[in-house]
Amino acid sequence: MKSVSISGSLRENVGKKDAKAQRNQGMIPCVIYGGKDQKMFVVEERQFKSLLYTPEVKYAEVNIDGDVRKAIVQETQFHAITDKLLHVDFLEVVDGKPLTIEIPLKISGTSPGVLKGGLLKKRVRKLKVRGLLENIPEEIVSDISNLDINDMTKIGDVHVDNLEIVDNPNKVIIQVVPTRGSAAAATEEGAEEEA
Repeated sequence: MKSVSISGSLRENVGKKDAKAQRNQGMIPCVIYGGKDQKMFVVEERQFKSLLYTPEVKYAEVNIDGDVRKAIVQETQFHAITDKLLHVDFLEVVDGKPLTIEIPLKISGTSPGVLKGGLLKKRVRKLKVRGLLENIPEEIVSDISNLDINDMTKIGDVHVDNLEIVDNPNKVIIQVVPTRGSAAAATEEGAEEEA
């Protein structure tokens, strides 16, 4: 998994009034927890561009006045109307302690069902996994080469080395559904076989 460097400085005052003043200066209030101690700090808003506004999953190397810690984004808060970033919670990554994170799901291969006119439906964009940071991949790839019309892949069918997938194993992630065109083609094939 790729990392992004984030530099911040400790917040001198904590409260709504101070947080609003910091946001007006282009700074985002943040907190990091889960490790040896909790720290409240501010980071320039532009530093989050390569961490939050990307489809890739990355962890952050957070530098708070010289104290560098590995962390993942646990939660973000955005303004309801303007969609402006308001606050970021970081969960510190502790060596040897597993963490839970969502990883993007990618599709590879060509489905025979799609070639016959079926429609590929991707029901899930990310899978929630649990494991050590060094074992977490940037993406999970699911091969659709064996999916015919009405076939599906469930979370229980996906296996990743050294990781536990914590979502419901019966949840459908990829499915090839019939379309009118594929149903008509199947009817024609059946009529040809009978003749």
